[in-house]
Amino acid sequence: MCTRFVLLEQHYREILQRLGIGAATEFLSRYNLAPGALIPAVRLAPSAGAPTREAAALRWGFVPSWARDDEGLRPPNARAETIAAKPAFRQAVRTRRCVIPATGFYEWEHRGRLKQPWLIRRRDEQPFGIAGIWERWRAPDGTGLESCALVTTRPNELMQRIHDRMPVLLTIEQCETWLDPKVTDPAALAPLFEPASAADLQALAVSTYVSNSRHEGPACLEPAPAEPPPEDPPQLSLGI
Repeated sequence: MCTRFVLLEQHYREILQRLGIGAATEFLSRYNLAPGALIPAVRLAPSAGAPTREAAALRWGFVPSWARDDEGLRPPNARAETIAAKPAFRQAVRTRRCVIPATGFYEWEHRGRLKQPWLIRRRDEQPFGIAGIWERWRAPDGTGLESCALVTTRPNELMQRIHDRMPVLLTIEQCETWLDPKVTDPAALAPLFEPASAADLQALAVSTYVSNSRHEGPACLEPAPAEPPPEDPPQLSLGI
């Protein structure tokens, strides 16, 4: 699953501009976005008029419209393979899709009792979109909450040794299809759920500083300490 990602300010502005949103809302670089946070997204404005795109801040952790309260499981991810069938997600994938701008995402590789964090980003260091869905939930007192989930798929060759899932990564052209209001059949979206090409990505081992979701700042991108070379075995003396 994907539960952390990084978004630099310049990449946020670039994605919005390329998706036709000229007046970007204020955003400062975030290096350790985690579930429960408000994250930036591009979506179709929820209005009755002609479809227009907007930048929105959505809480990461999906709350279905029919939930009794907003304190349930709040899944951060939705599996591409079952998104069209799950009651919580099936309507959102048809009519409430969004794109989450990203610089890179983190995943943790299990090494015995240890977990090594990896930063996965494009090899050309360009930003990308993550496929998302969003929902509006209304409390009994009338207050509302807009939340989202990231869509995940099977891993590509690069990710297989790190984790068994990865987010659905979108090029700008694929973002256009994902946001197209005329596309309402999930079957038409299936080609977008293919894992991104491993050749376009790189995985960088980073410091465990990022493993604490309360940590922020450029230190989250610091490379992991180099592993010391194995020591030569001691030489036995025969006393000759």
